[in-house]
Amino acid sequence: MGLRNRGAAPTRRPEVWTPELLAKVEWRKRAAAEPFRGVGTSDGVMPGLFPLRSTGVDVDGTRRAVENYLAALTPEQLAEGRFTMRDVSWRHWNNGARYFLRHGLCLEDLDETIRDPVLEILRRSLSAAGYAQVVDLMHLNLTIGELRGEVHLLNEWMYWFSIYGEPETGGPWGWQLDGHHVNVNCVFVGDQMVLTPSFLGAEPVLAESGKYAGTRAFGREEAVGRNLFASLTGQQRKLATIAEELPPELFVGAFRDNFELNYAGIPFGDLTAEQHVIARDLLGLYVNRAGGGHAAVRMDEVLAQESEAHFAWAGDANGVFYYRIHSPVILIEFEHMAGVMYDNDVPTRRHIHTLVRTPNGGDYGVDLLRQHHERHHHGPDGHEPHSHGPHRHGPHE
Repeated sequence: MGLRNRGAAPTRRPEVWTPELLAKVEWRKRAAAEPFRGVGTSDGVMPGLFPLRSTGVDVDGTRRAVENYLAALTPEQLAEGRFTMRDVSWRHWNNGARYFLRHGLCLEDLDETIRDPVLEILRRSLSAAGYAQVVDLMHLNLTIGELRGEVHLLNEWMYWFSIYGEPETGGPWGWQLDGHHVNVNCVFVGDQMVLTPSFLGAEPVLAESGKYAGTRAFGREEAVGRNLFASLTGQQRKLATIAEELPPELFVGAFRDNFELNYAGIPFGDLTAEQHVIARDLLGLYVNRAGGGHAAVRMDEVLAQESEAHFAWAGDANGVFYYRIHSPVILIEFEHMAGVMYDNDVPTRRHIHTLVRTPNGGDYGVDLLRQHHERHHHGPDGHEPHSHGPHRHGPHE
C-alpha cells in the first residue's frame, strides 16, 4: 500500500478550476446558505431539548484567554480573524486538505506570540485528553506531509482559527479551528458550551516515522466501539447491523447541517447492564473531549435521553467497520475510510473519521442563541444566527 501521487491527492488550491470543481464549491456554498434547521429525522426537528440556563461552570479563564489573543492581533489580523455570530463562515468548515472556503487566520502564518494564545484557548475549552487529541491530529497532518514530501502543504500549523461574537461584553461568542482532519466548533452562551459539530480524523492514525513518531489516534474509539458490538448476542447484532458494507462516507459530515437521519440499530434499552457500561464508556470518549465541568453537564444531558439512544453498526468487527450512536441530543459517527493520501481504494484501519453533532437544532449553539436573543432582545432576532446572509467581518452583531 503506497502513497497516491501528488496530483491525485488534493492538497492545495487548484491551479485550474474545472467545471466539476466549481460545481462542488458552489454546492457547498448553497448548502451553507440554507436556513439552519439542524439534523433531524423524517418527523422533523424536536423543539425544547436545550433550555437556556446556568450551568455553574466557570468560563472566565477561557474568556480572558480569548481577550489576550485578540489583544495580540494587529488591526489587519482582527479584520481577517474575527466575525459576527451570524456569519455564514461558521458553516464553511470541511475536513478536506484543499484550502478553498477557508477563513480566519492560518496558524502557519503566525508566530508563537499568537499561536500560543490560540493553543491556550483550546486548552481552556477542552479537557486534557481532548486537547491532546486535537494536537495529536495536527501532528499527524505533518506526518502525512513528511511522507508525501509536502510539508509546505500538510503540516501541524495548516489550520485556520476564527473568533466569533463578543467575549469582551459577556455576549455569546465562540471559536472555530478548521483544517485537514480537524474541525472543531465551540460556542459559549453565558456559561453554557456547545462543542459541535466536531469532526476529527487522521490518515495515517499512527506515525511510524518522522518528527512525531509514535503518535497514535483513535485507539480507544476503535477498540471500545468494537467491544460494544462484540458484546452483543446474535439477535442483538441483527438489530444493531444496518448494513454489511460501510457507507461511502459519514452521513452527517460537512455541509450536512440539515441532514435527515432516522434512528436505526439497537435501542440502548435492549442492552444488558454490562453492555450499558461499555456504551457509556464509548459515549465518554466523545463527550469528555470538553473541559471537565462542561463535559459533566453534557453527559447529564446525554444520559437523560439515553432511553431514546440507538447503536448502529456496519462492517466486520475483525476488519473495518462503521458505528454510530444516535439520540435526540447527540449523534456520534466513526468509520474506517478508503485512502485519500494513500492509494488504497477500499477502507483500512489506517484512515479514520469521527464526528459528533448535537441534533435537533443544537449544533453551533443555534437553539441556545435563539433563546438568548428572545430573552435579551425581546423577539426572535437572531433566530437563524448561522444562516444565509452577507459575509461580514467585525466584532459587532
